[in-house]
Amino acid sequence: MKLKKYTRRQLWFYLRRAFWILISWTIISILLFLYEYKTLEVEGALTSAYDFKSAFIAVLIVAVSAGLIGGFFTVNLMERWLRKYAFWKALILIVVAYTLAAIVVSMSGALYISSQNLDLPLFNPEVIEETYFFFGTWMFVKNFILWLGIVIVTLIVLMVNDKYGPGVFPDYLMGRYFRPKNEERIFMFSDLKNATGIAEKLGEEKYFNFLKDFFNDIAPAIIETRGEVYQYVGDEIVISWKMKWGLKNANALHCFYRMNELIEAKVDVYLKRYHVVPLFRTGYHFGPVMVGEIGQIKRDIAFSGDVLNTTSRIQGMCSEFEVDILASSAFSKIATEMPQGVEKSLLGKKHLRGKAEEIELVTYTRNDI
Repeated sequence: MKLKKYTRRQLWFYLRRAFWILISWTIISILLFLYEYKTLEVEGALTSAYDFKSAFIAVLIVAVSAGLIGGFFTVNLMERWLRKYAFWKALILIVVAYTLAAIVVSMSGALYISSQNLDLPLFNPEVIEETYFFFGTWMFVKNFILWLGIVIVTLIVLMVNDKYGPGVFPDYLMGRYFRPKNEERIFMFSDLKNATGIAEKLGEEKYFNFLKDFFNDIAPAIIETRGEVYQYVGDEIVISWKMKWGLKNANALHCFYRMNELIEAKVDVYLKRYHVVPLFRTGYHFGPVMVGEIGQIKRDIAFSGDVLNTTSRIQGMCSEFEVDILASSAFSKIATEMPQGVEKSLLGKKHLRGKAEEIELVTYTRNDI
């Protein structure tokens, strides 16, 4: 039941992303078609043989086909290649995959328009022969180059969006953080257990690859729960959520359990490659922060506020309580929705280093369902 629920969340994430790619590409296709039609009309290049309806339907067929293939398959595959291989190798694979997809998609539209022009069935030999000629025309070459650019821009947007977290890239482009603003956010600090011992055992290079694999493997959990990676600090990762997204569907807490699930699925890989499995401890808290763009040479979005220090201190108490997840009682009171099978337990008040007042802490446990 547990695995099925997480799988559903993951599929919903990819379906939602594919839907927006489909919608975006369809709108772009229609706008390009209307622009070209208007240009031909103004220049008097349209003939009486031109059929607007057939041409528009052909564009829709191509746009929807491209959106479905790109959104559900090609873009996800290309994104994985960019993460897995060196850029030049990924670029070659992307161009090959794009070329194959472009041929398939263009074939669908060309078959339809040829069928309409010749007034013959879709797969009539004459229609197929006419379709082959389309691939040697300037229109195909122009659309091939244009849409290669659109696909690459889509990949860049997705990767930048993954870097900052869902919704942050549009905010960045709109300049919403150009001037510092106050926001209330949920923060999650996670770091590896026994990081020093693992580093000494593996050595610098192998330990770096160990961290790289760990952060790559838990990335889907962050993306699926709409988290935003704030920082990687050595063996620690800091994730934040806007209140709306962190509380919705228990996203913030789901992130911790999804991270565990992803690592559990890779236990054999880690044991074979490093002879050790990454285990981590996590702390949660929420509160007001100032957020804004910072830096001149390397611009970034930065947070400033006491909630960061408090969350870090809470995470640091995990070892004392011998638990893998700790949260402030204040966080647990607003995070009323919890993942299935998860229960919270009060641990009492504790004095955190650097804090004048004690803070009440809770932990969470998940029963096997």
